[in-house]
Amino acid sequence: MIVVACPGQGSQTPGFLAPWLELDGVAESLAAYSEAAEVDLVLHGTESDADTIRDTRIAQPLIVAASLIAAKAVMQHAGRAPDGVAGHSVGELAALVGTAVISAEQAMRLVGVRGRAMADAAARTPTGMSAVVGGDEQAVLARLAELGLTPANHNGGGQIVAAGDLPALAALAEEPLKGTRVIPLQVAGAFHTEYMAPAVDALRTAVADLTPNDPATTLWTNRDGSVVTSGVQALDLIVNQVSSPVRWDLCMASFADAGITGMIELAPAGALAGLAKRGLRGTPVVAVKTPDDLDAAAELLNGAAACDVLSERRESK
Repeated sequence: MIVVACPGQGSQTPGFLAPWLELDGVAESLAAYSEAAEVDLVLHGTESDADTIRDTRIAQPLIVAASLIAAKAVMQHAGRAPDGVAGHSVGELAALVGTAVISAEQAMRLVGVRGRAMADAAARTPTGMSAVVGGDEQAVLARLAELGLTPANHNGGGQIVAAGDLPALAALAEEPLKGTRVIPLQVAGAFHTEYMAPAVDALRTAVADLTPNDPATTLWTNRDGSVVTSGVQALDLIVNQVSSPVRWDLCMASFADAGITGMIELAPAGALAGLAKRGLRGTPVVAVKTPDDLDAAAELLNGAAACDVLSERRESK
């Protein structure tokens, strides 16, 4: 089973869309996505600096658009779709497109609404997020509770993301627990916490007029790593995850239970591939950062397909 993973906010870097514009049809797709999201994706994906694309209104549409472009290119190269899809945080919108729950243009409209609503919510109170890497999990959770911080992302692979007000995050960094590193994240607020509650209503209104399809392939949710079989439920989960913790650790555990044989992280890739190497040890992983990585992704997809066919033949004998 090959799983495609769609990354979340913080994975963007200046100019990361530039090499994708060399592929046929990408400029046209980005023009349509820009209109739907109300963001100039070509400008921000090729010319804007790190501070500009850190803005939630810009970062989220950029990330989802990149994943959609990479997903289409991977499947064209491989000639087949993956066996399952999951997204981390805002990446869940790209995952819904990958399983045909909603269209690419619908996802881009929703991510535009989501980004603006979360940015507005973050502007009410100065907050942020920091990754805590290493250490004893229970000790880390106890320390966060002591500081009034929320474990917003349980990422697996020994990483928990703390979210909350800036003085508390500063205190966490100044006195890290033994065996841990505290890494501030390039995001503009305490996402997936109660601070984002105002954004939930905005996104719920935005999905109200959609008629989703049920997932065409296996789709896992950030809520608890379970498989989602209803399109209506998938949209409801997308709305509520804005102010709820991301359980990527449970998603990876479900991948393992399902018999994962490889993972492909879509652009702008890197973070989830790193988590998979620690949390899914021994599983082949391809991070699709630029079009140069498409051949490796296609080989992984087709290699798995060949292995599946061979296994079926052996079992039939």
